[in-house]
Amino acid sequence: MLTDLKDKAVLVTGASSGIGAAAAIGFARHGAAVAVHYGANADGAREVVQAITDLGGKAALIQADLTDPKTASQMVAEAATALGKLDILVNNAGSLCGRKPFMEIDDALYDNVMNLNVRSVINASQAAVPLIETQGGGTIINVGSIAGNDGGGPGSGHYACAKAYIHNLTRHMARDLAGRGIRVNAIAPGVIETPFHAATPADRMEAMKNATQLKRVGTPDDCTGTLLYLASEQMSGYITGQIIHINGGQYMP
Repeated sequence: MLTDLKDKAVLVTGASSGIGAAAAIGFARHGAAVAVHYGANADGAREVVQAITDLGGKAALIQADLTDPKTASQMVAEAATALGKLDILVNNAGSLCGRKPFMEIDDALYDNVMNLNVRSVINASQAAVPLIETQGGGTIINVGSIAGNDGGGPGSGHYACAKAYIHNLTRHMARDLAGRGIRVNAIAPGVIETPFHAATPADRMEAMKNATQLKRVGTPDDCTGTLLYLASEQMSGYITGQIIHINGGQYMP
């Protein structure tokens, strides 16, 4: 039990499935109150809230379409109001927004990818900082990707560039916000079996599995422990500005 997470207020974006859902439930297991954000998957988000309630925890359902980054600050405000405060922000929401080779990337795709994967992170974090600072400090954890280091798979170069931005934004935020008592880190998952890969061809998934040293695809729960670790002051209080790779040894920086 990470006792210092008990009674913390956590907002997890993109928490209706996959890594976000596992993280939200993981925080609740350690006594945190969780704001479960979703964009379109209301049923999935309600299931996460129900799972937290079944654990005896406190959860709030928060909807915001983060492809419009202007909604991010209102999302943060609603989460803080519902939970009574905000101590931890996990910027997990993100998507490829479609695969296209370089010569087919257009302004609409670029804008969608950057709005969801980058601008919403900036806006949500800017809204969260004064709330977290009011609590005497806390943590922001961004979710990057192995794609941010290796350039991404076929048709995902635009997404890879957005995640590379998140990796370096994390380092910059860590420097800028340390004086406010806020640690900022990121995780960079590799191939994780989530709805993100629902349309990935089976042969591509098999090739990615075989590219890992552990010879398996990751699960959302494989990411939860690292998120809890980075959120816990007692476990990682001297860690900031780091990108933790979770990829079964597929990529070793």
